[in-house]
Amino acid sequence: MFVVGVTGGIGSGKTTVTNLFQQHGIVIVDADVIARHIMDKGGEALRAVVQRYGDKALLDDGNLNRAWLRERIFKHPEDKQWLNDLSHPLIRDQILSQLQQAKSDYVILSAPLLIENRLTKLCDRVLVVDVSEATQLERTQQRDDVSEDQVQAIINAQASREQRLQAADNIIHNEGDEAELTSQVETLHELYLRLALVKQSTH
Repeated sequence: MFVVGVTGGIGSGKTTVTNLFQQHGIVIVDADVIARHIMDKGGEALRAVVQRYGDKALLDDGNLNRAWLRERIFKHPEDKQWLNDLSHPLIRDQILSQLQQAKSDYVILSAPLLIENRLTKLCDRVLVVDVSEATQLERTQQRDDVSEDQVQAIINAQASREQRLQAADNIIHNEGDEAELTSQVETLHELYLRLALVKQSTH
């Protein structure tokens, strides 16, 4: 399967871009969605969390108390490490399984931390959705109704814009309007169809 990794900083418009690819019939494997479901009720990851922290890590309905856990790992770096060690292998297994099951001409792996978590190894091409930091701040503050400091902290925790662009095979510039974005996606869709065919014919 020909895999295109899509990444970009917070507020860059990754979801908008992957939705446009989806309209062309391309399967999207979303690492964020997988990461959220890893902690579903009844799963091994949530059991491990409860074993470590007890019931205070749960909401009344038995689901993970995400706000509590976020606060906890924010204050205790060693807990963040423990959580990463627990969840990353499970997320990776799910990603691999979904990539293998994908039934489209090529498949997109959408992951905000594609570069940081070295998921680029699973990809034939890396597509970066790029915007300026000012745009990231403005869009995320509007979308999530959070302070500039909070957004800045997330930006600082992610790979830098330079690191992302360095890893990119293709770049979508998402500062323009919808028509401009759609046209960039269409051009890349055609390119990926050709590259996927080449890969198939050489295997």
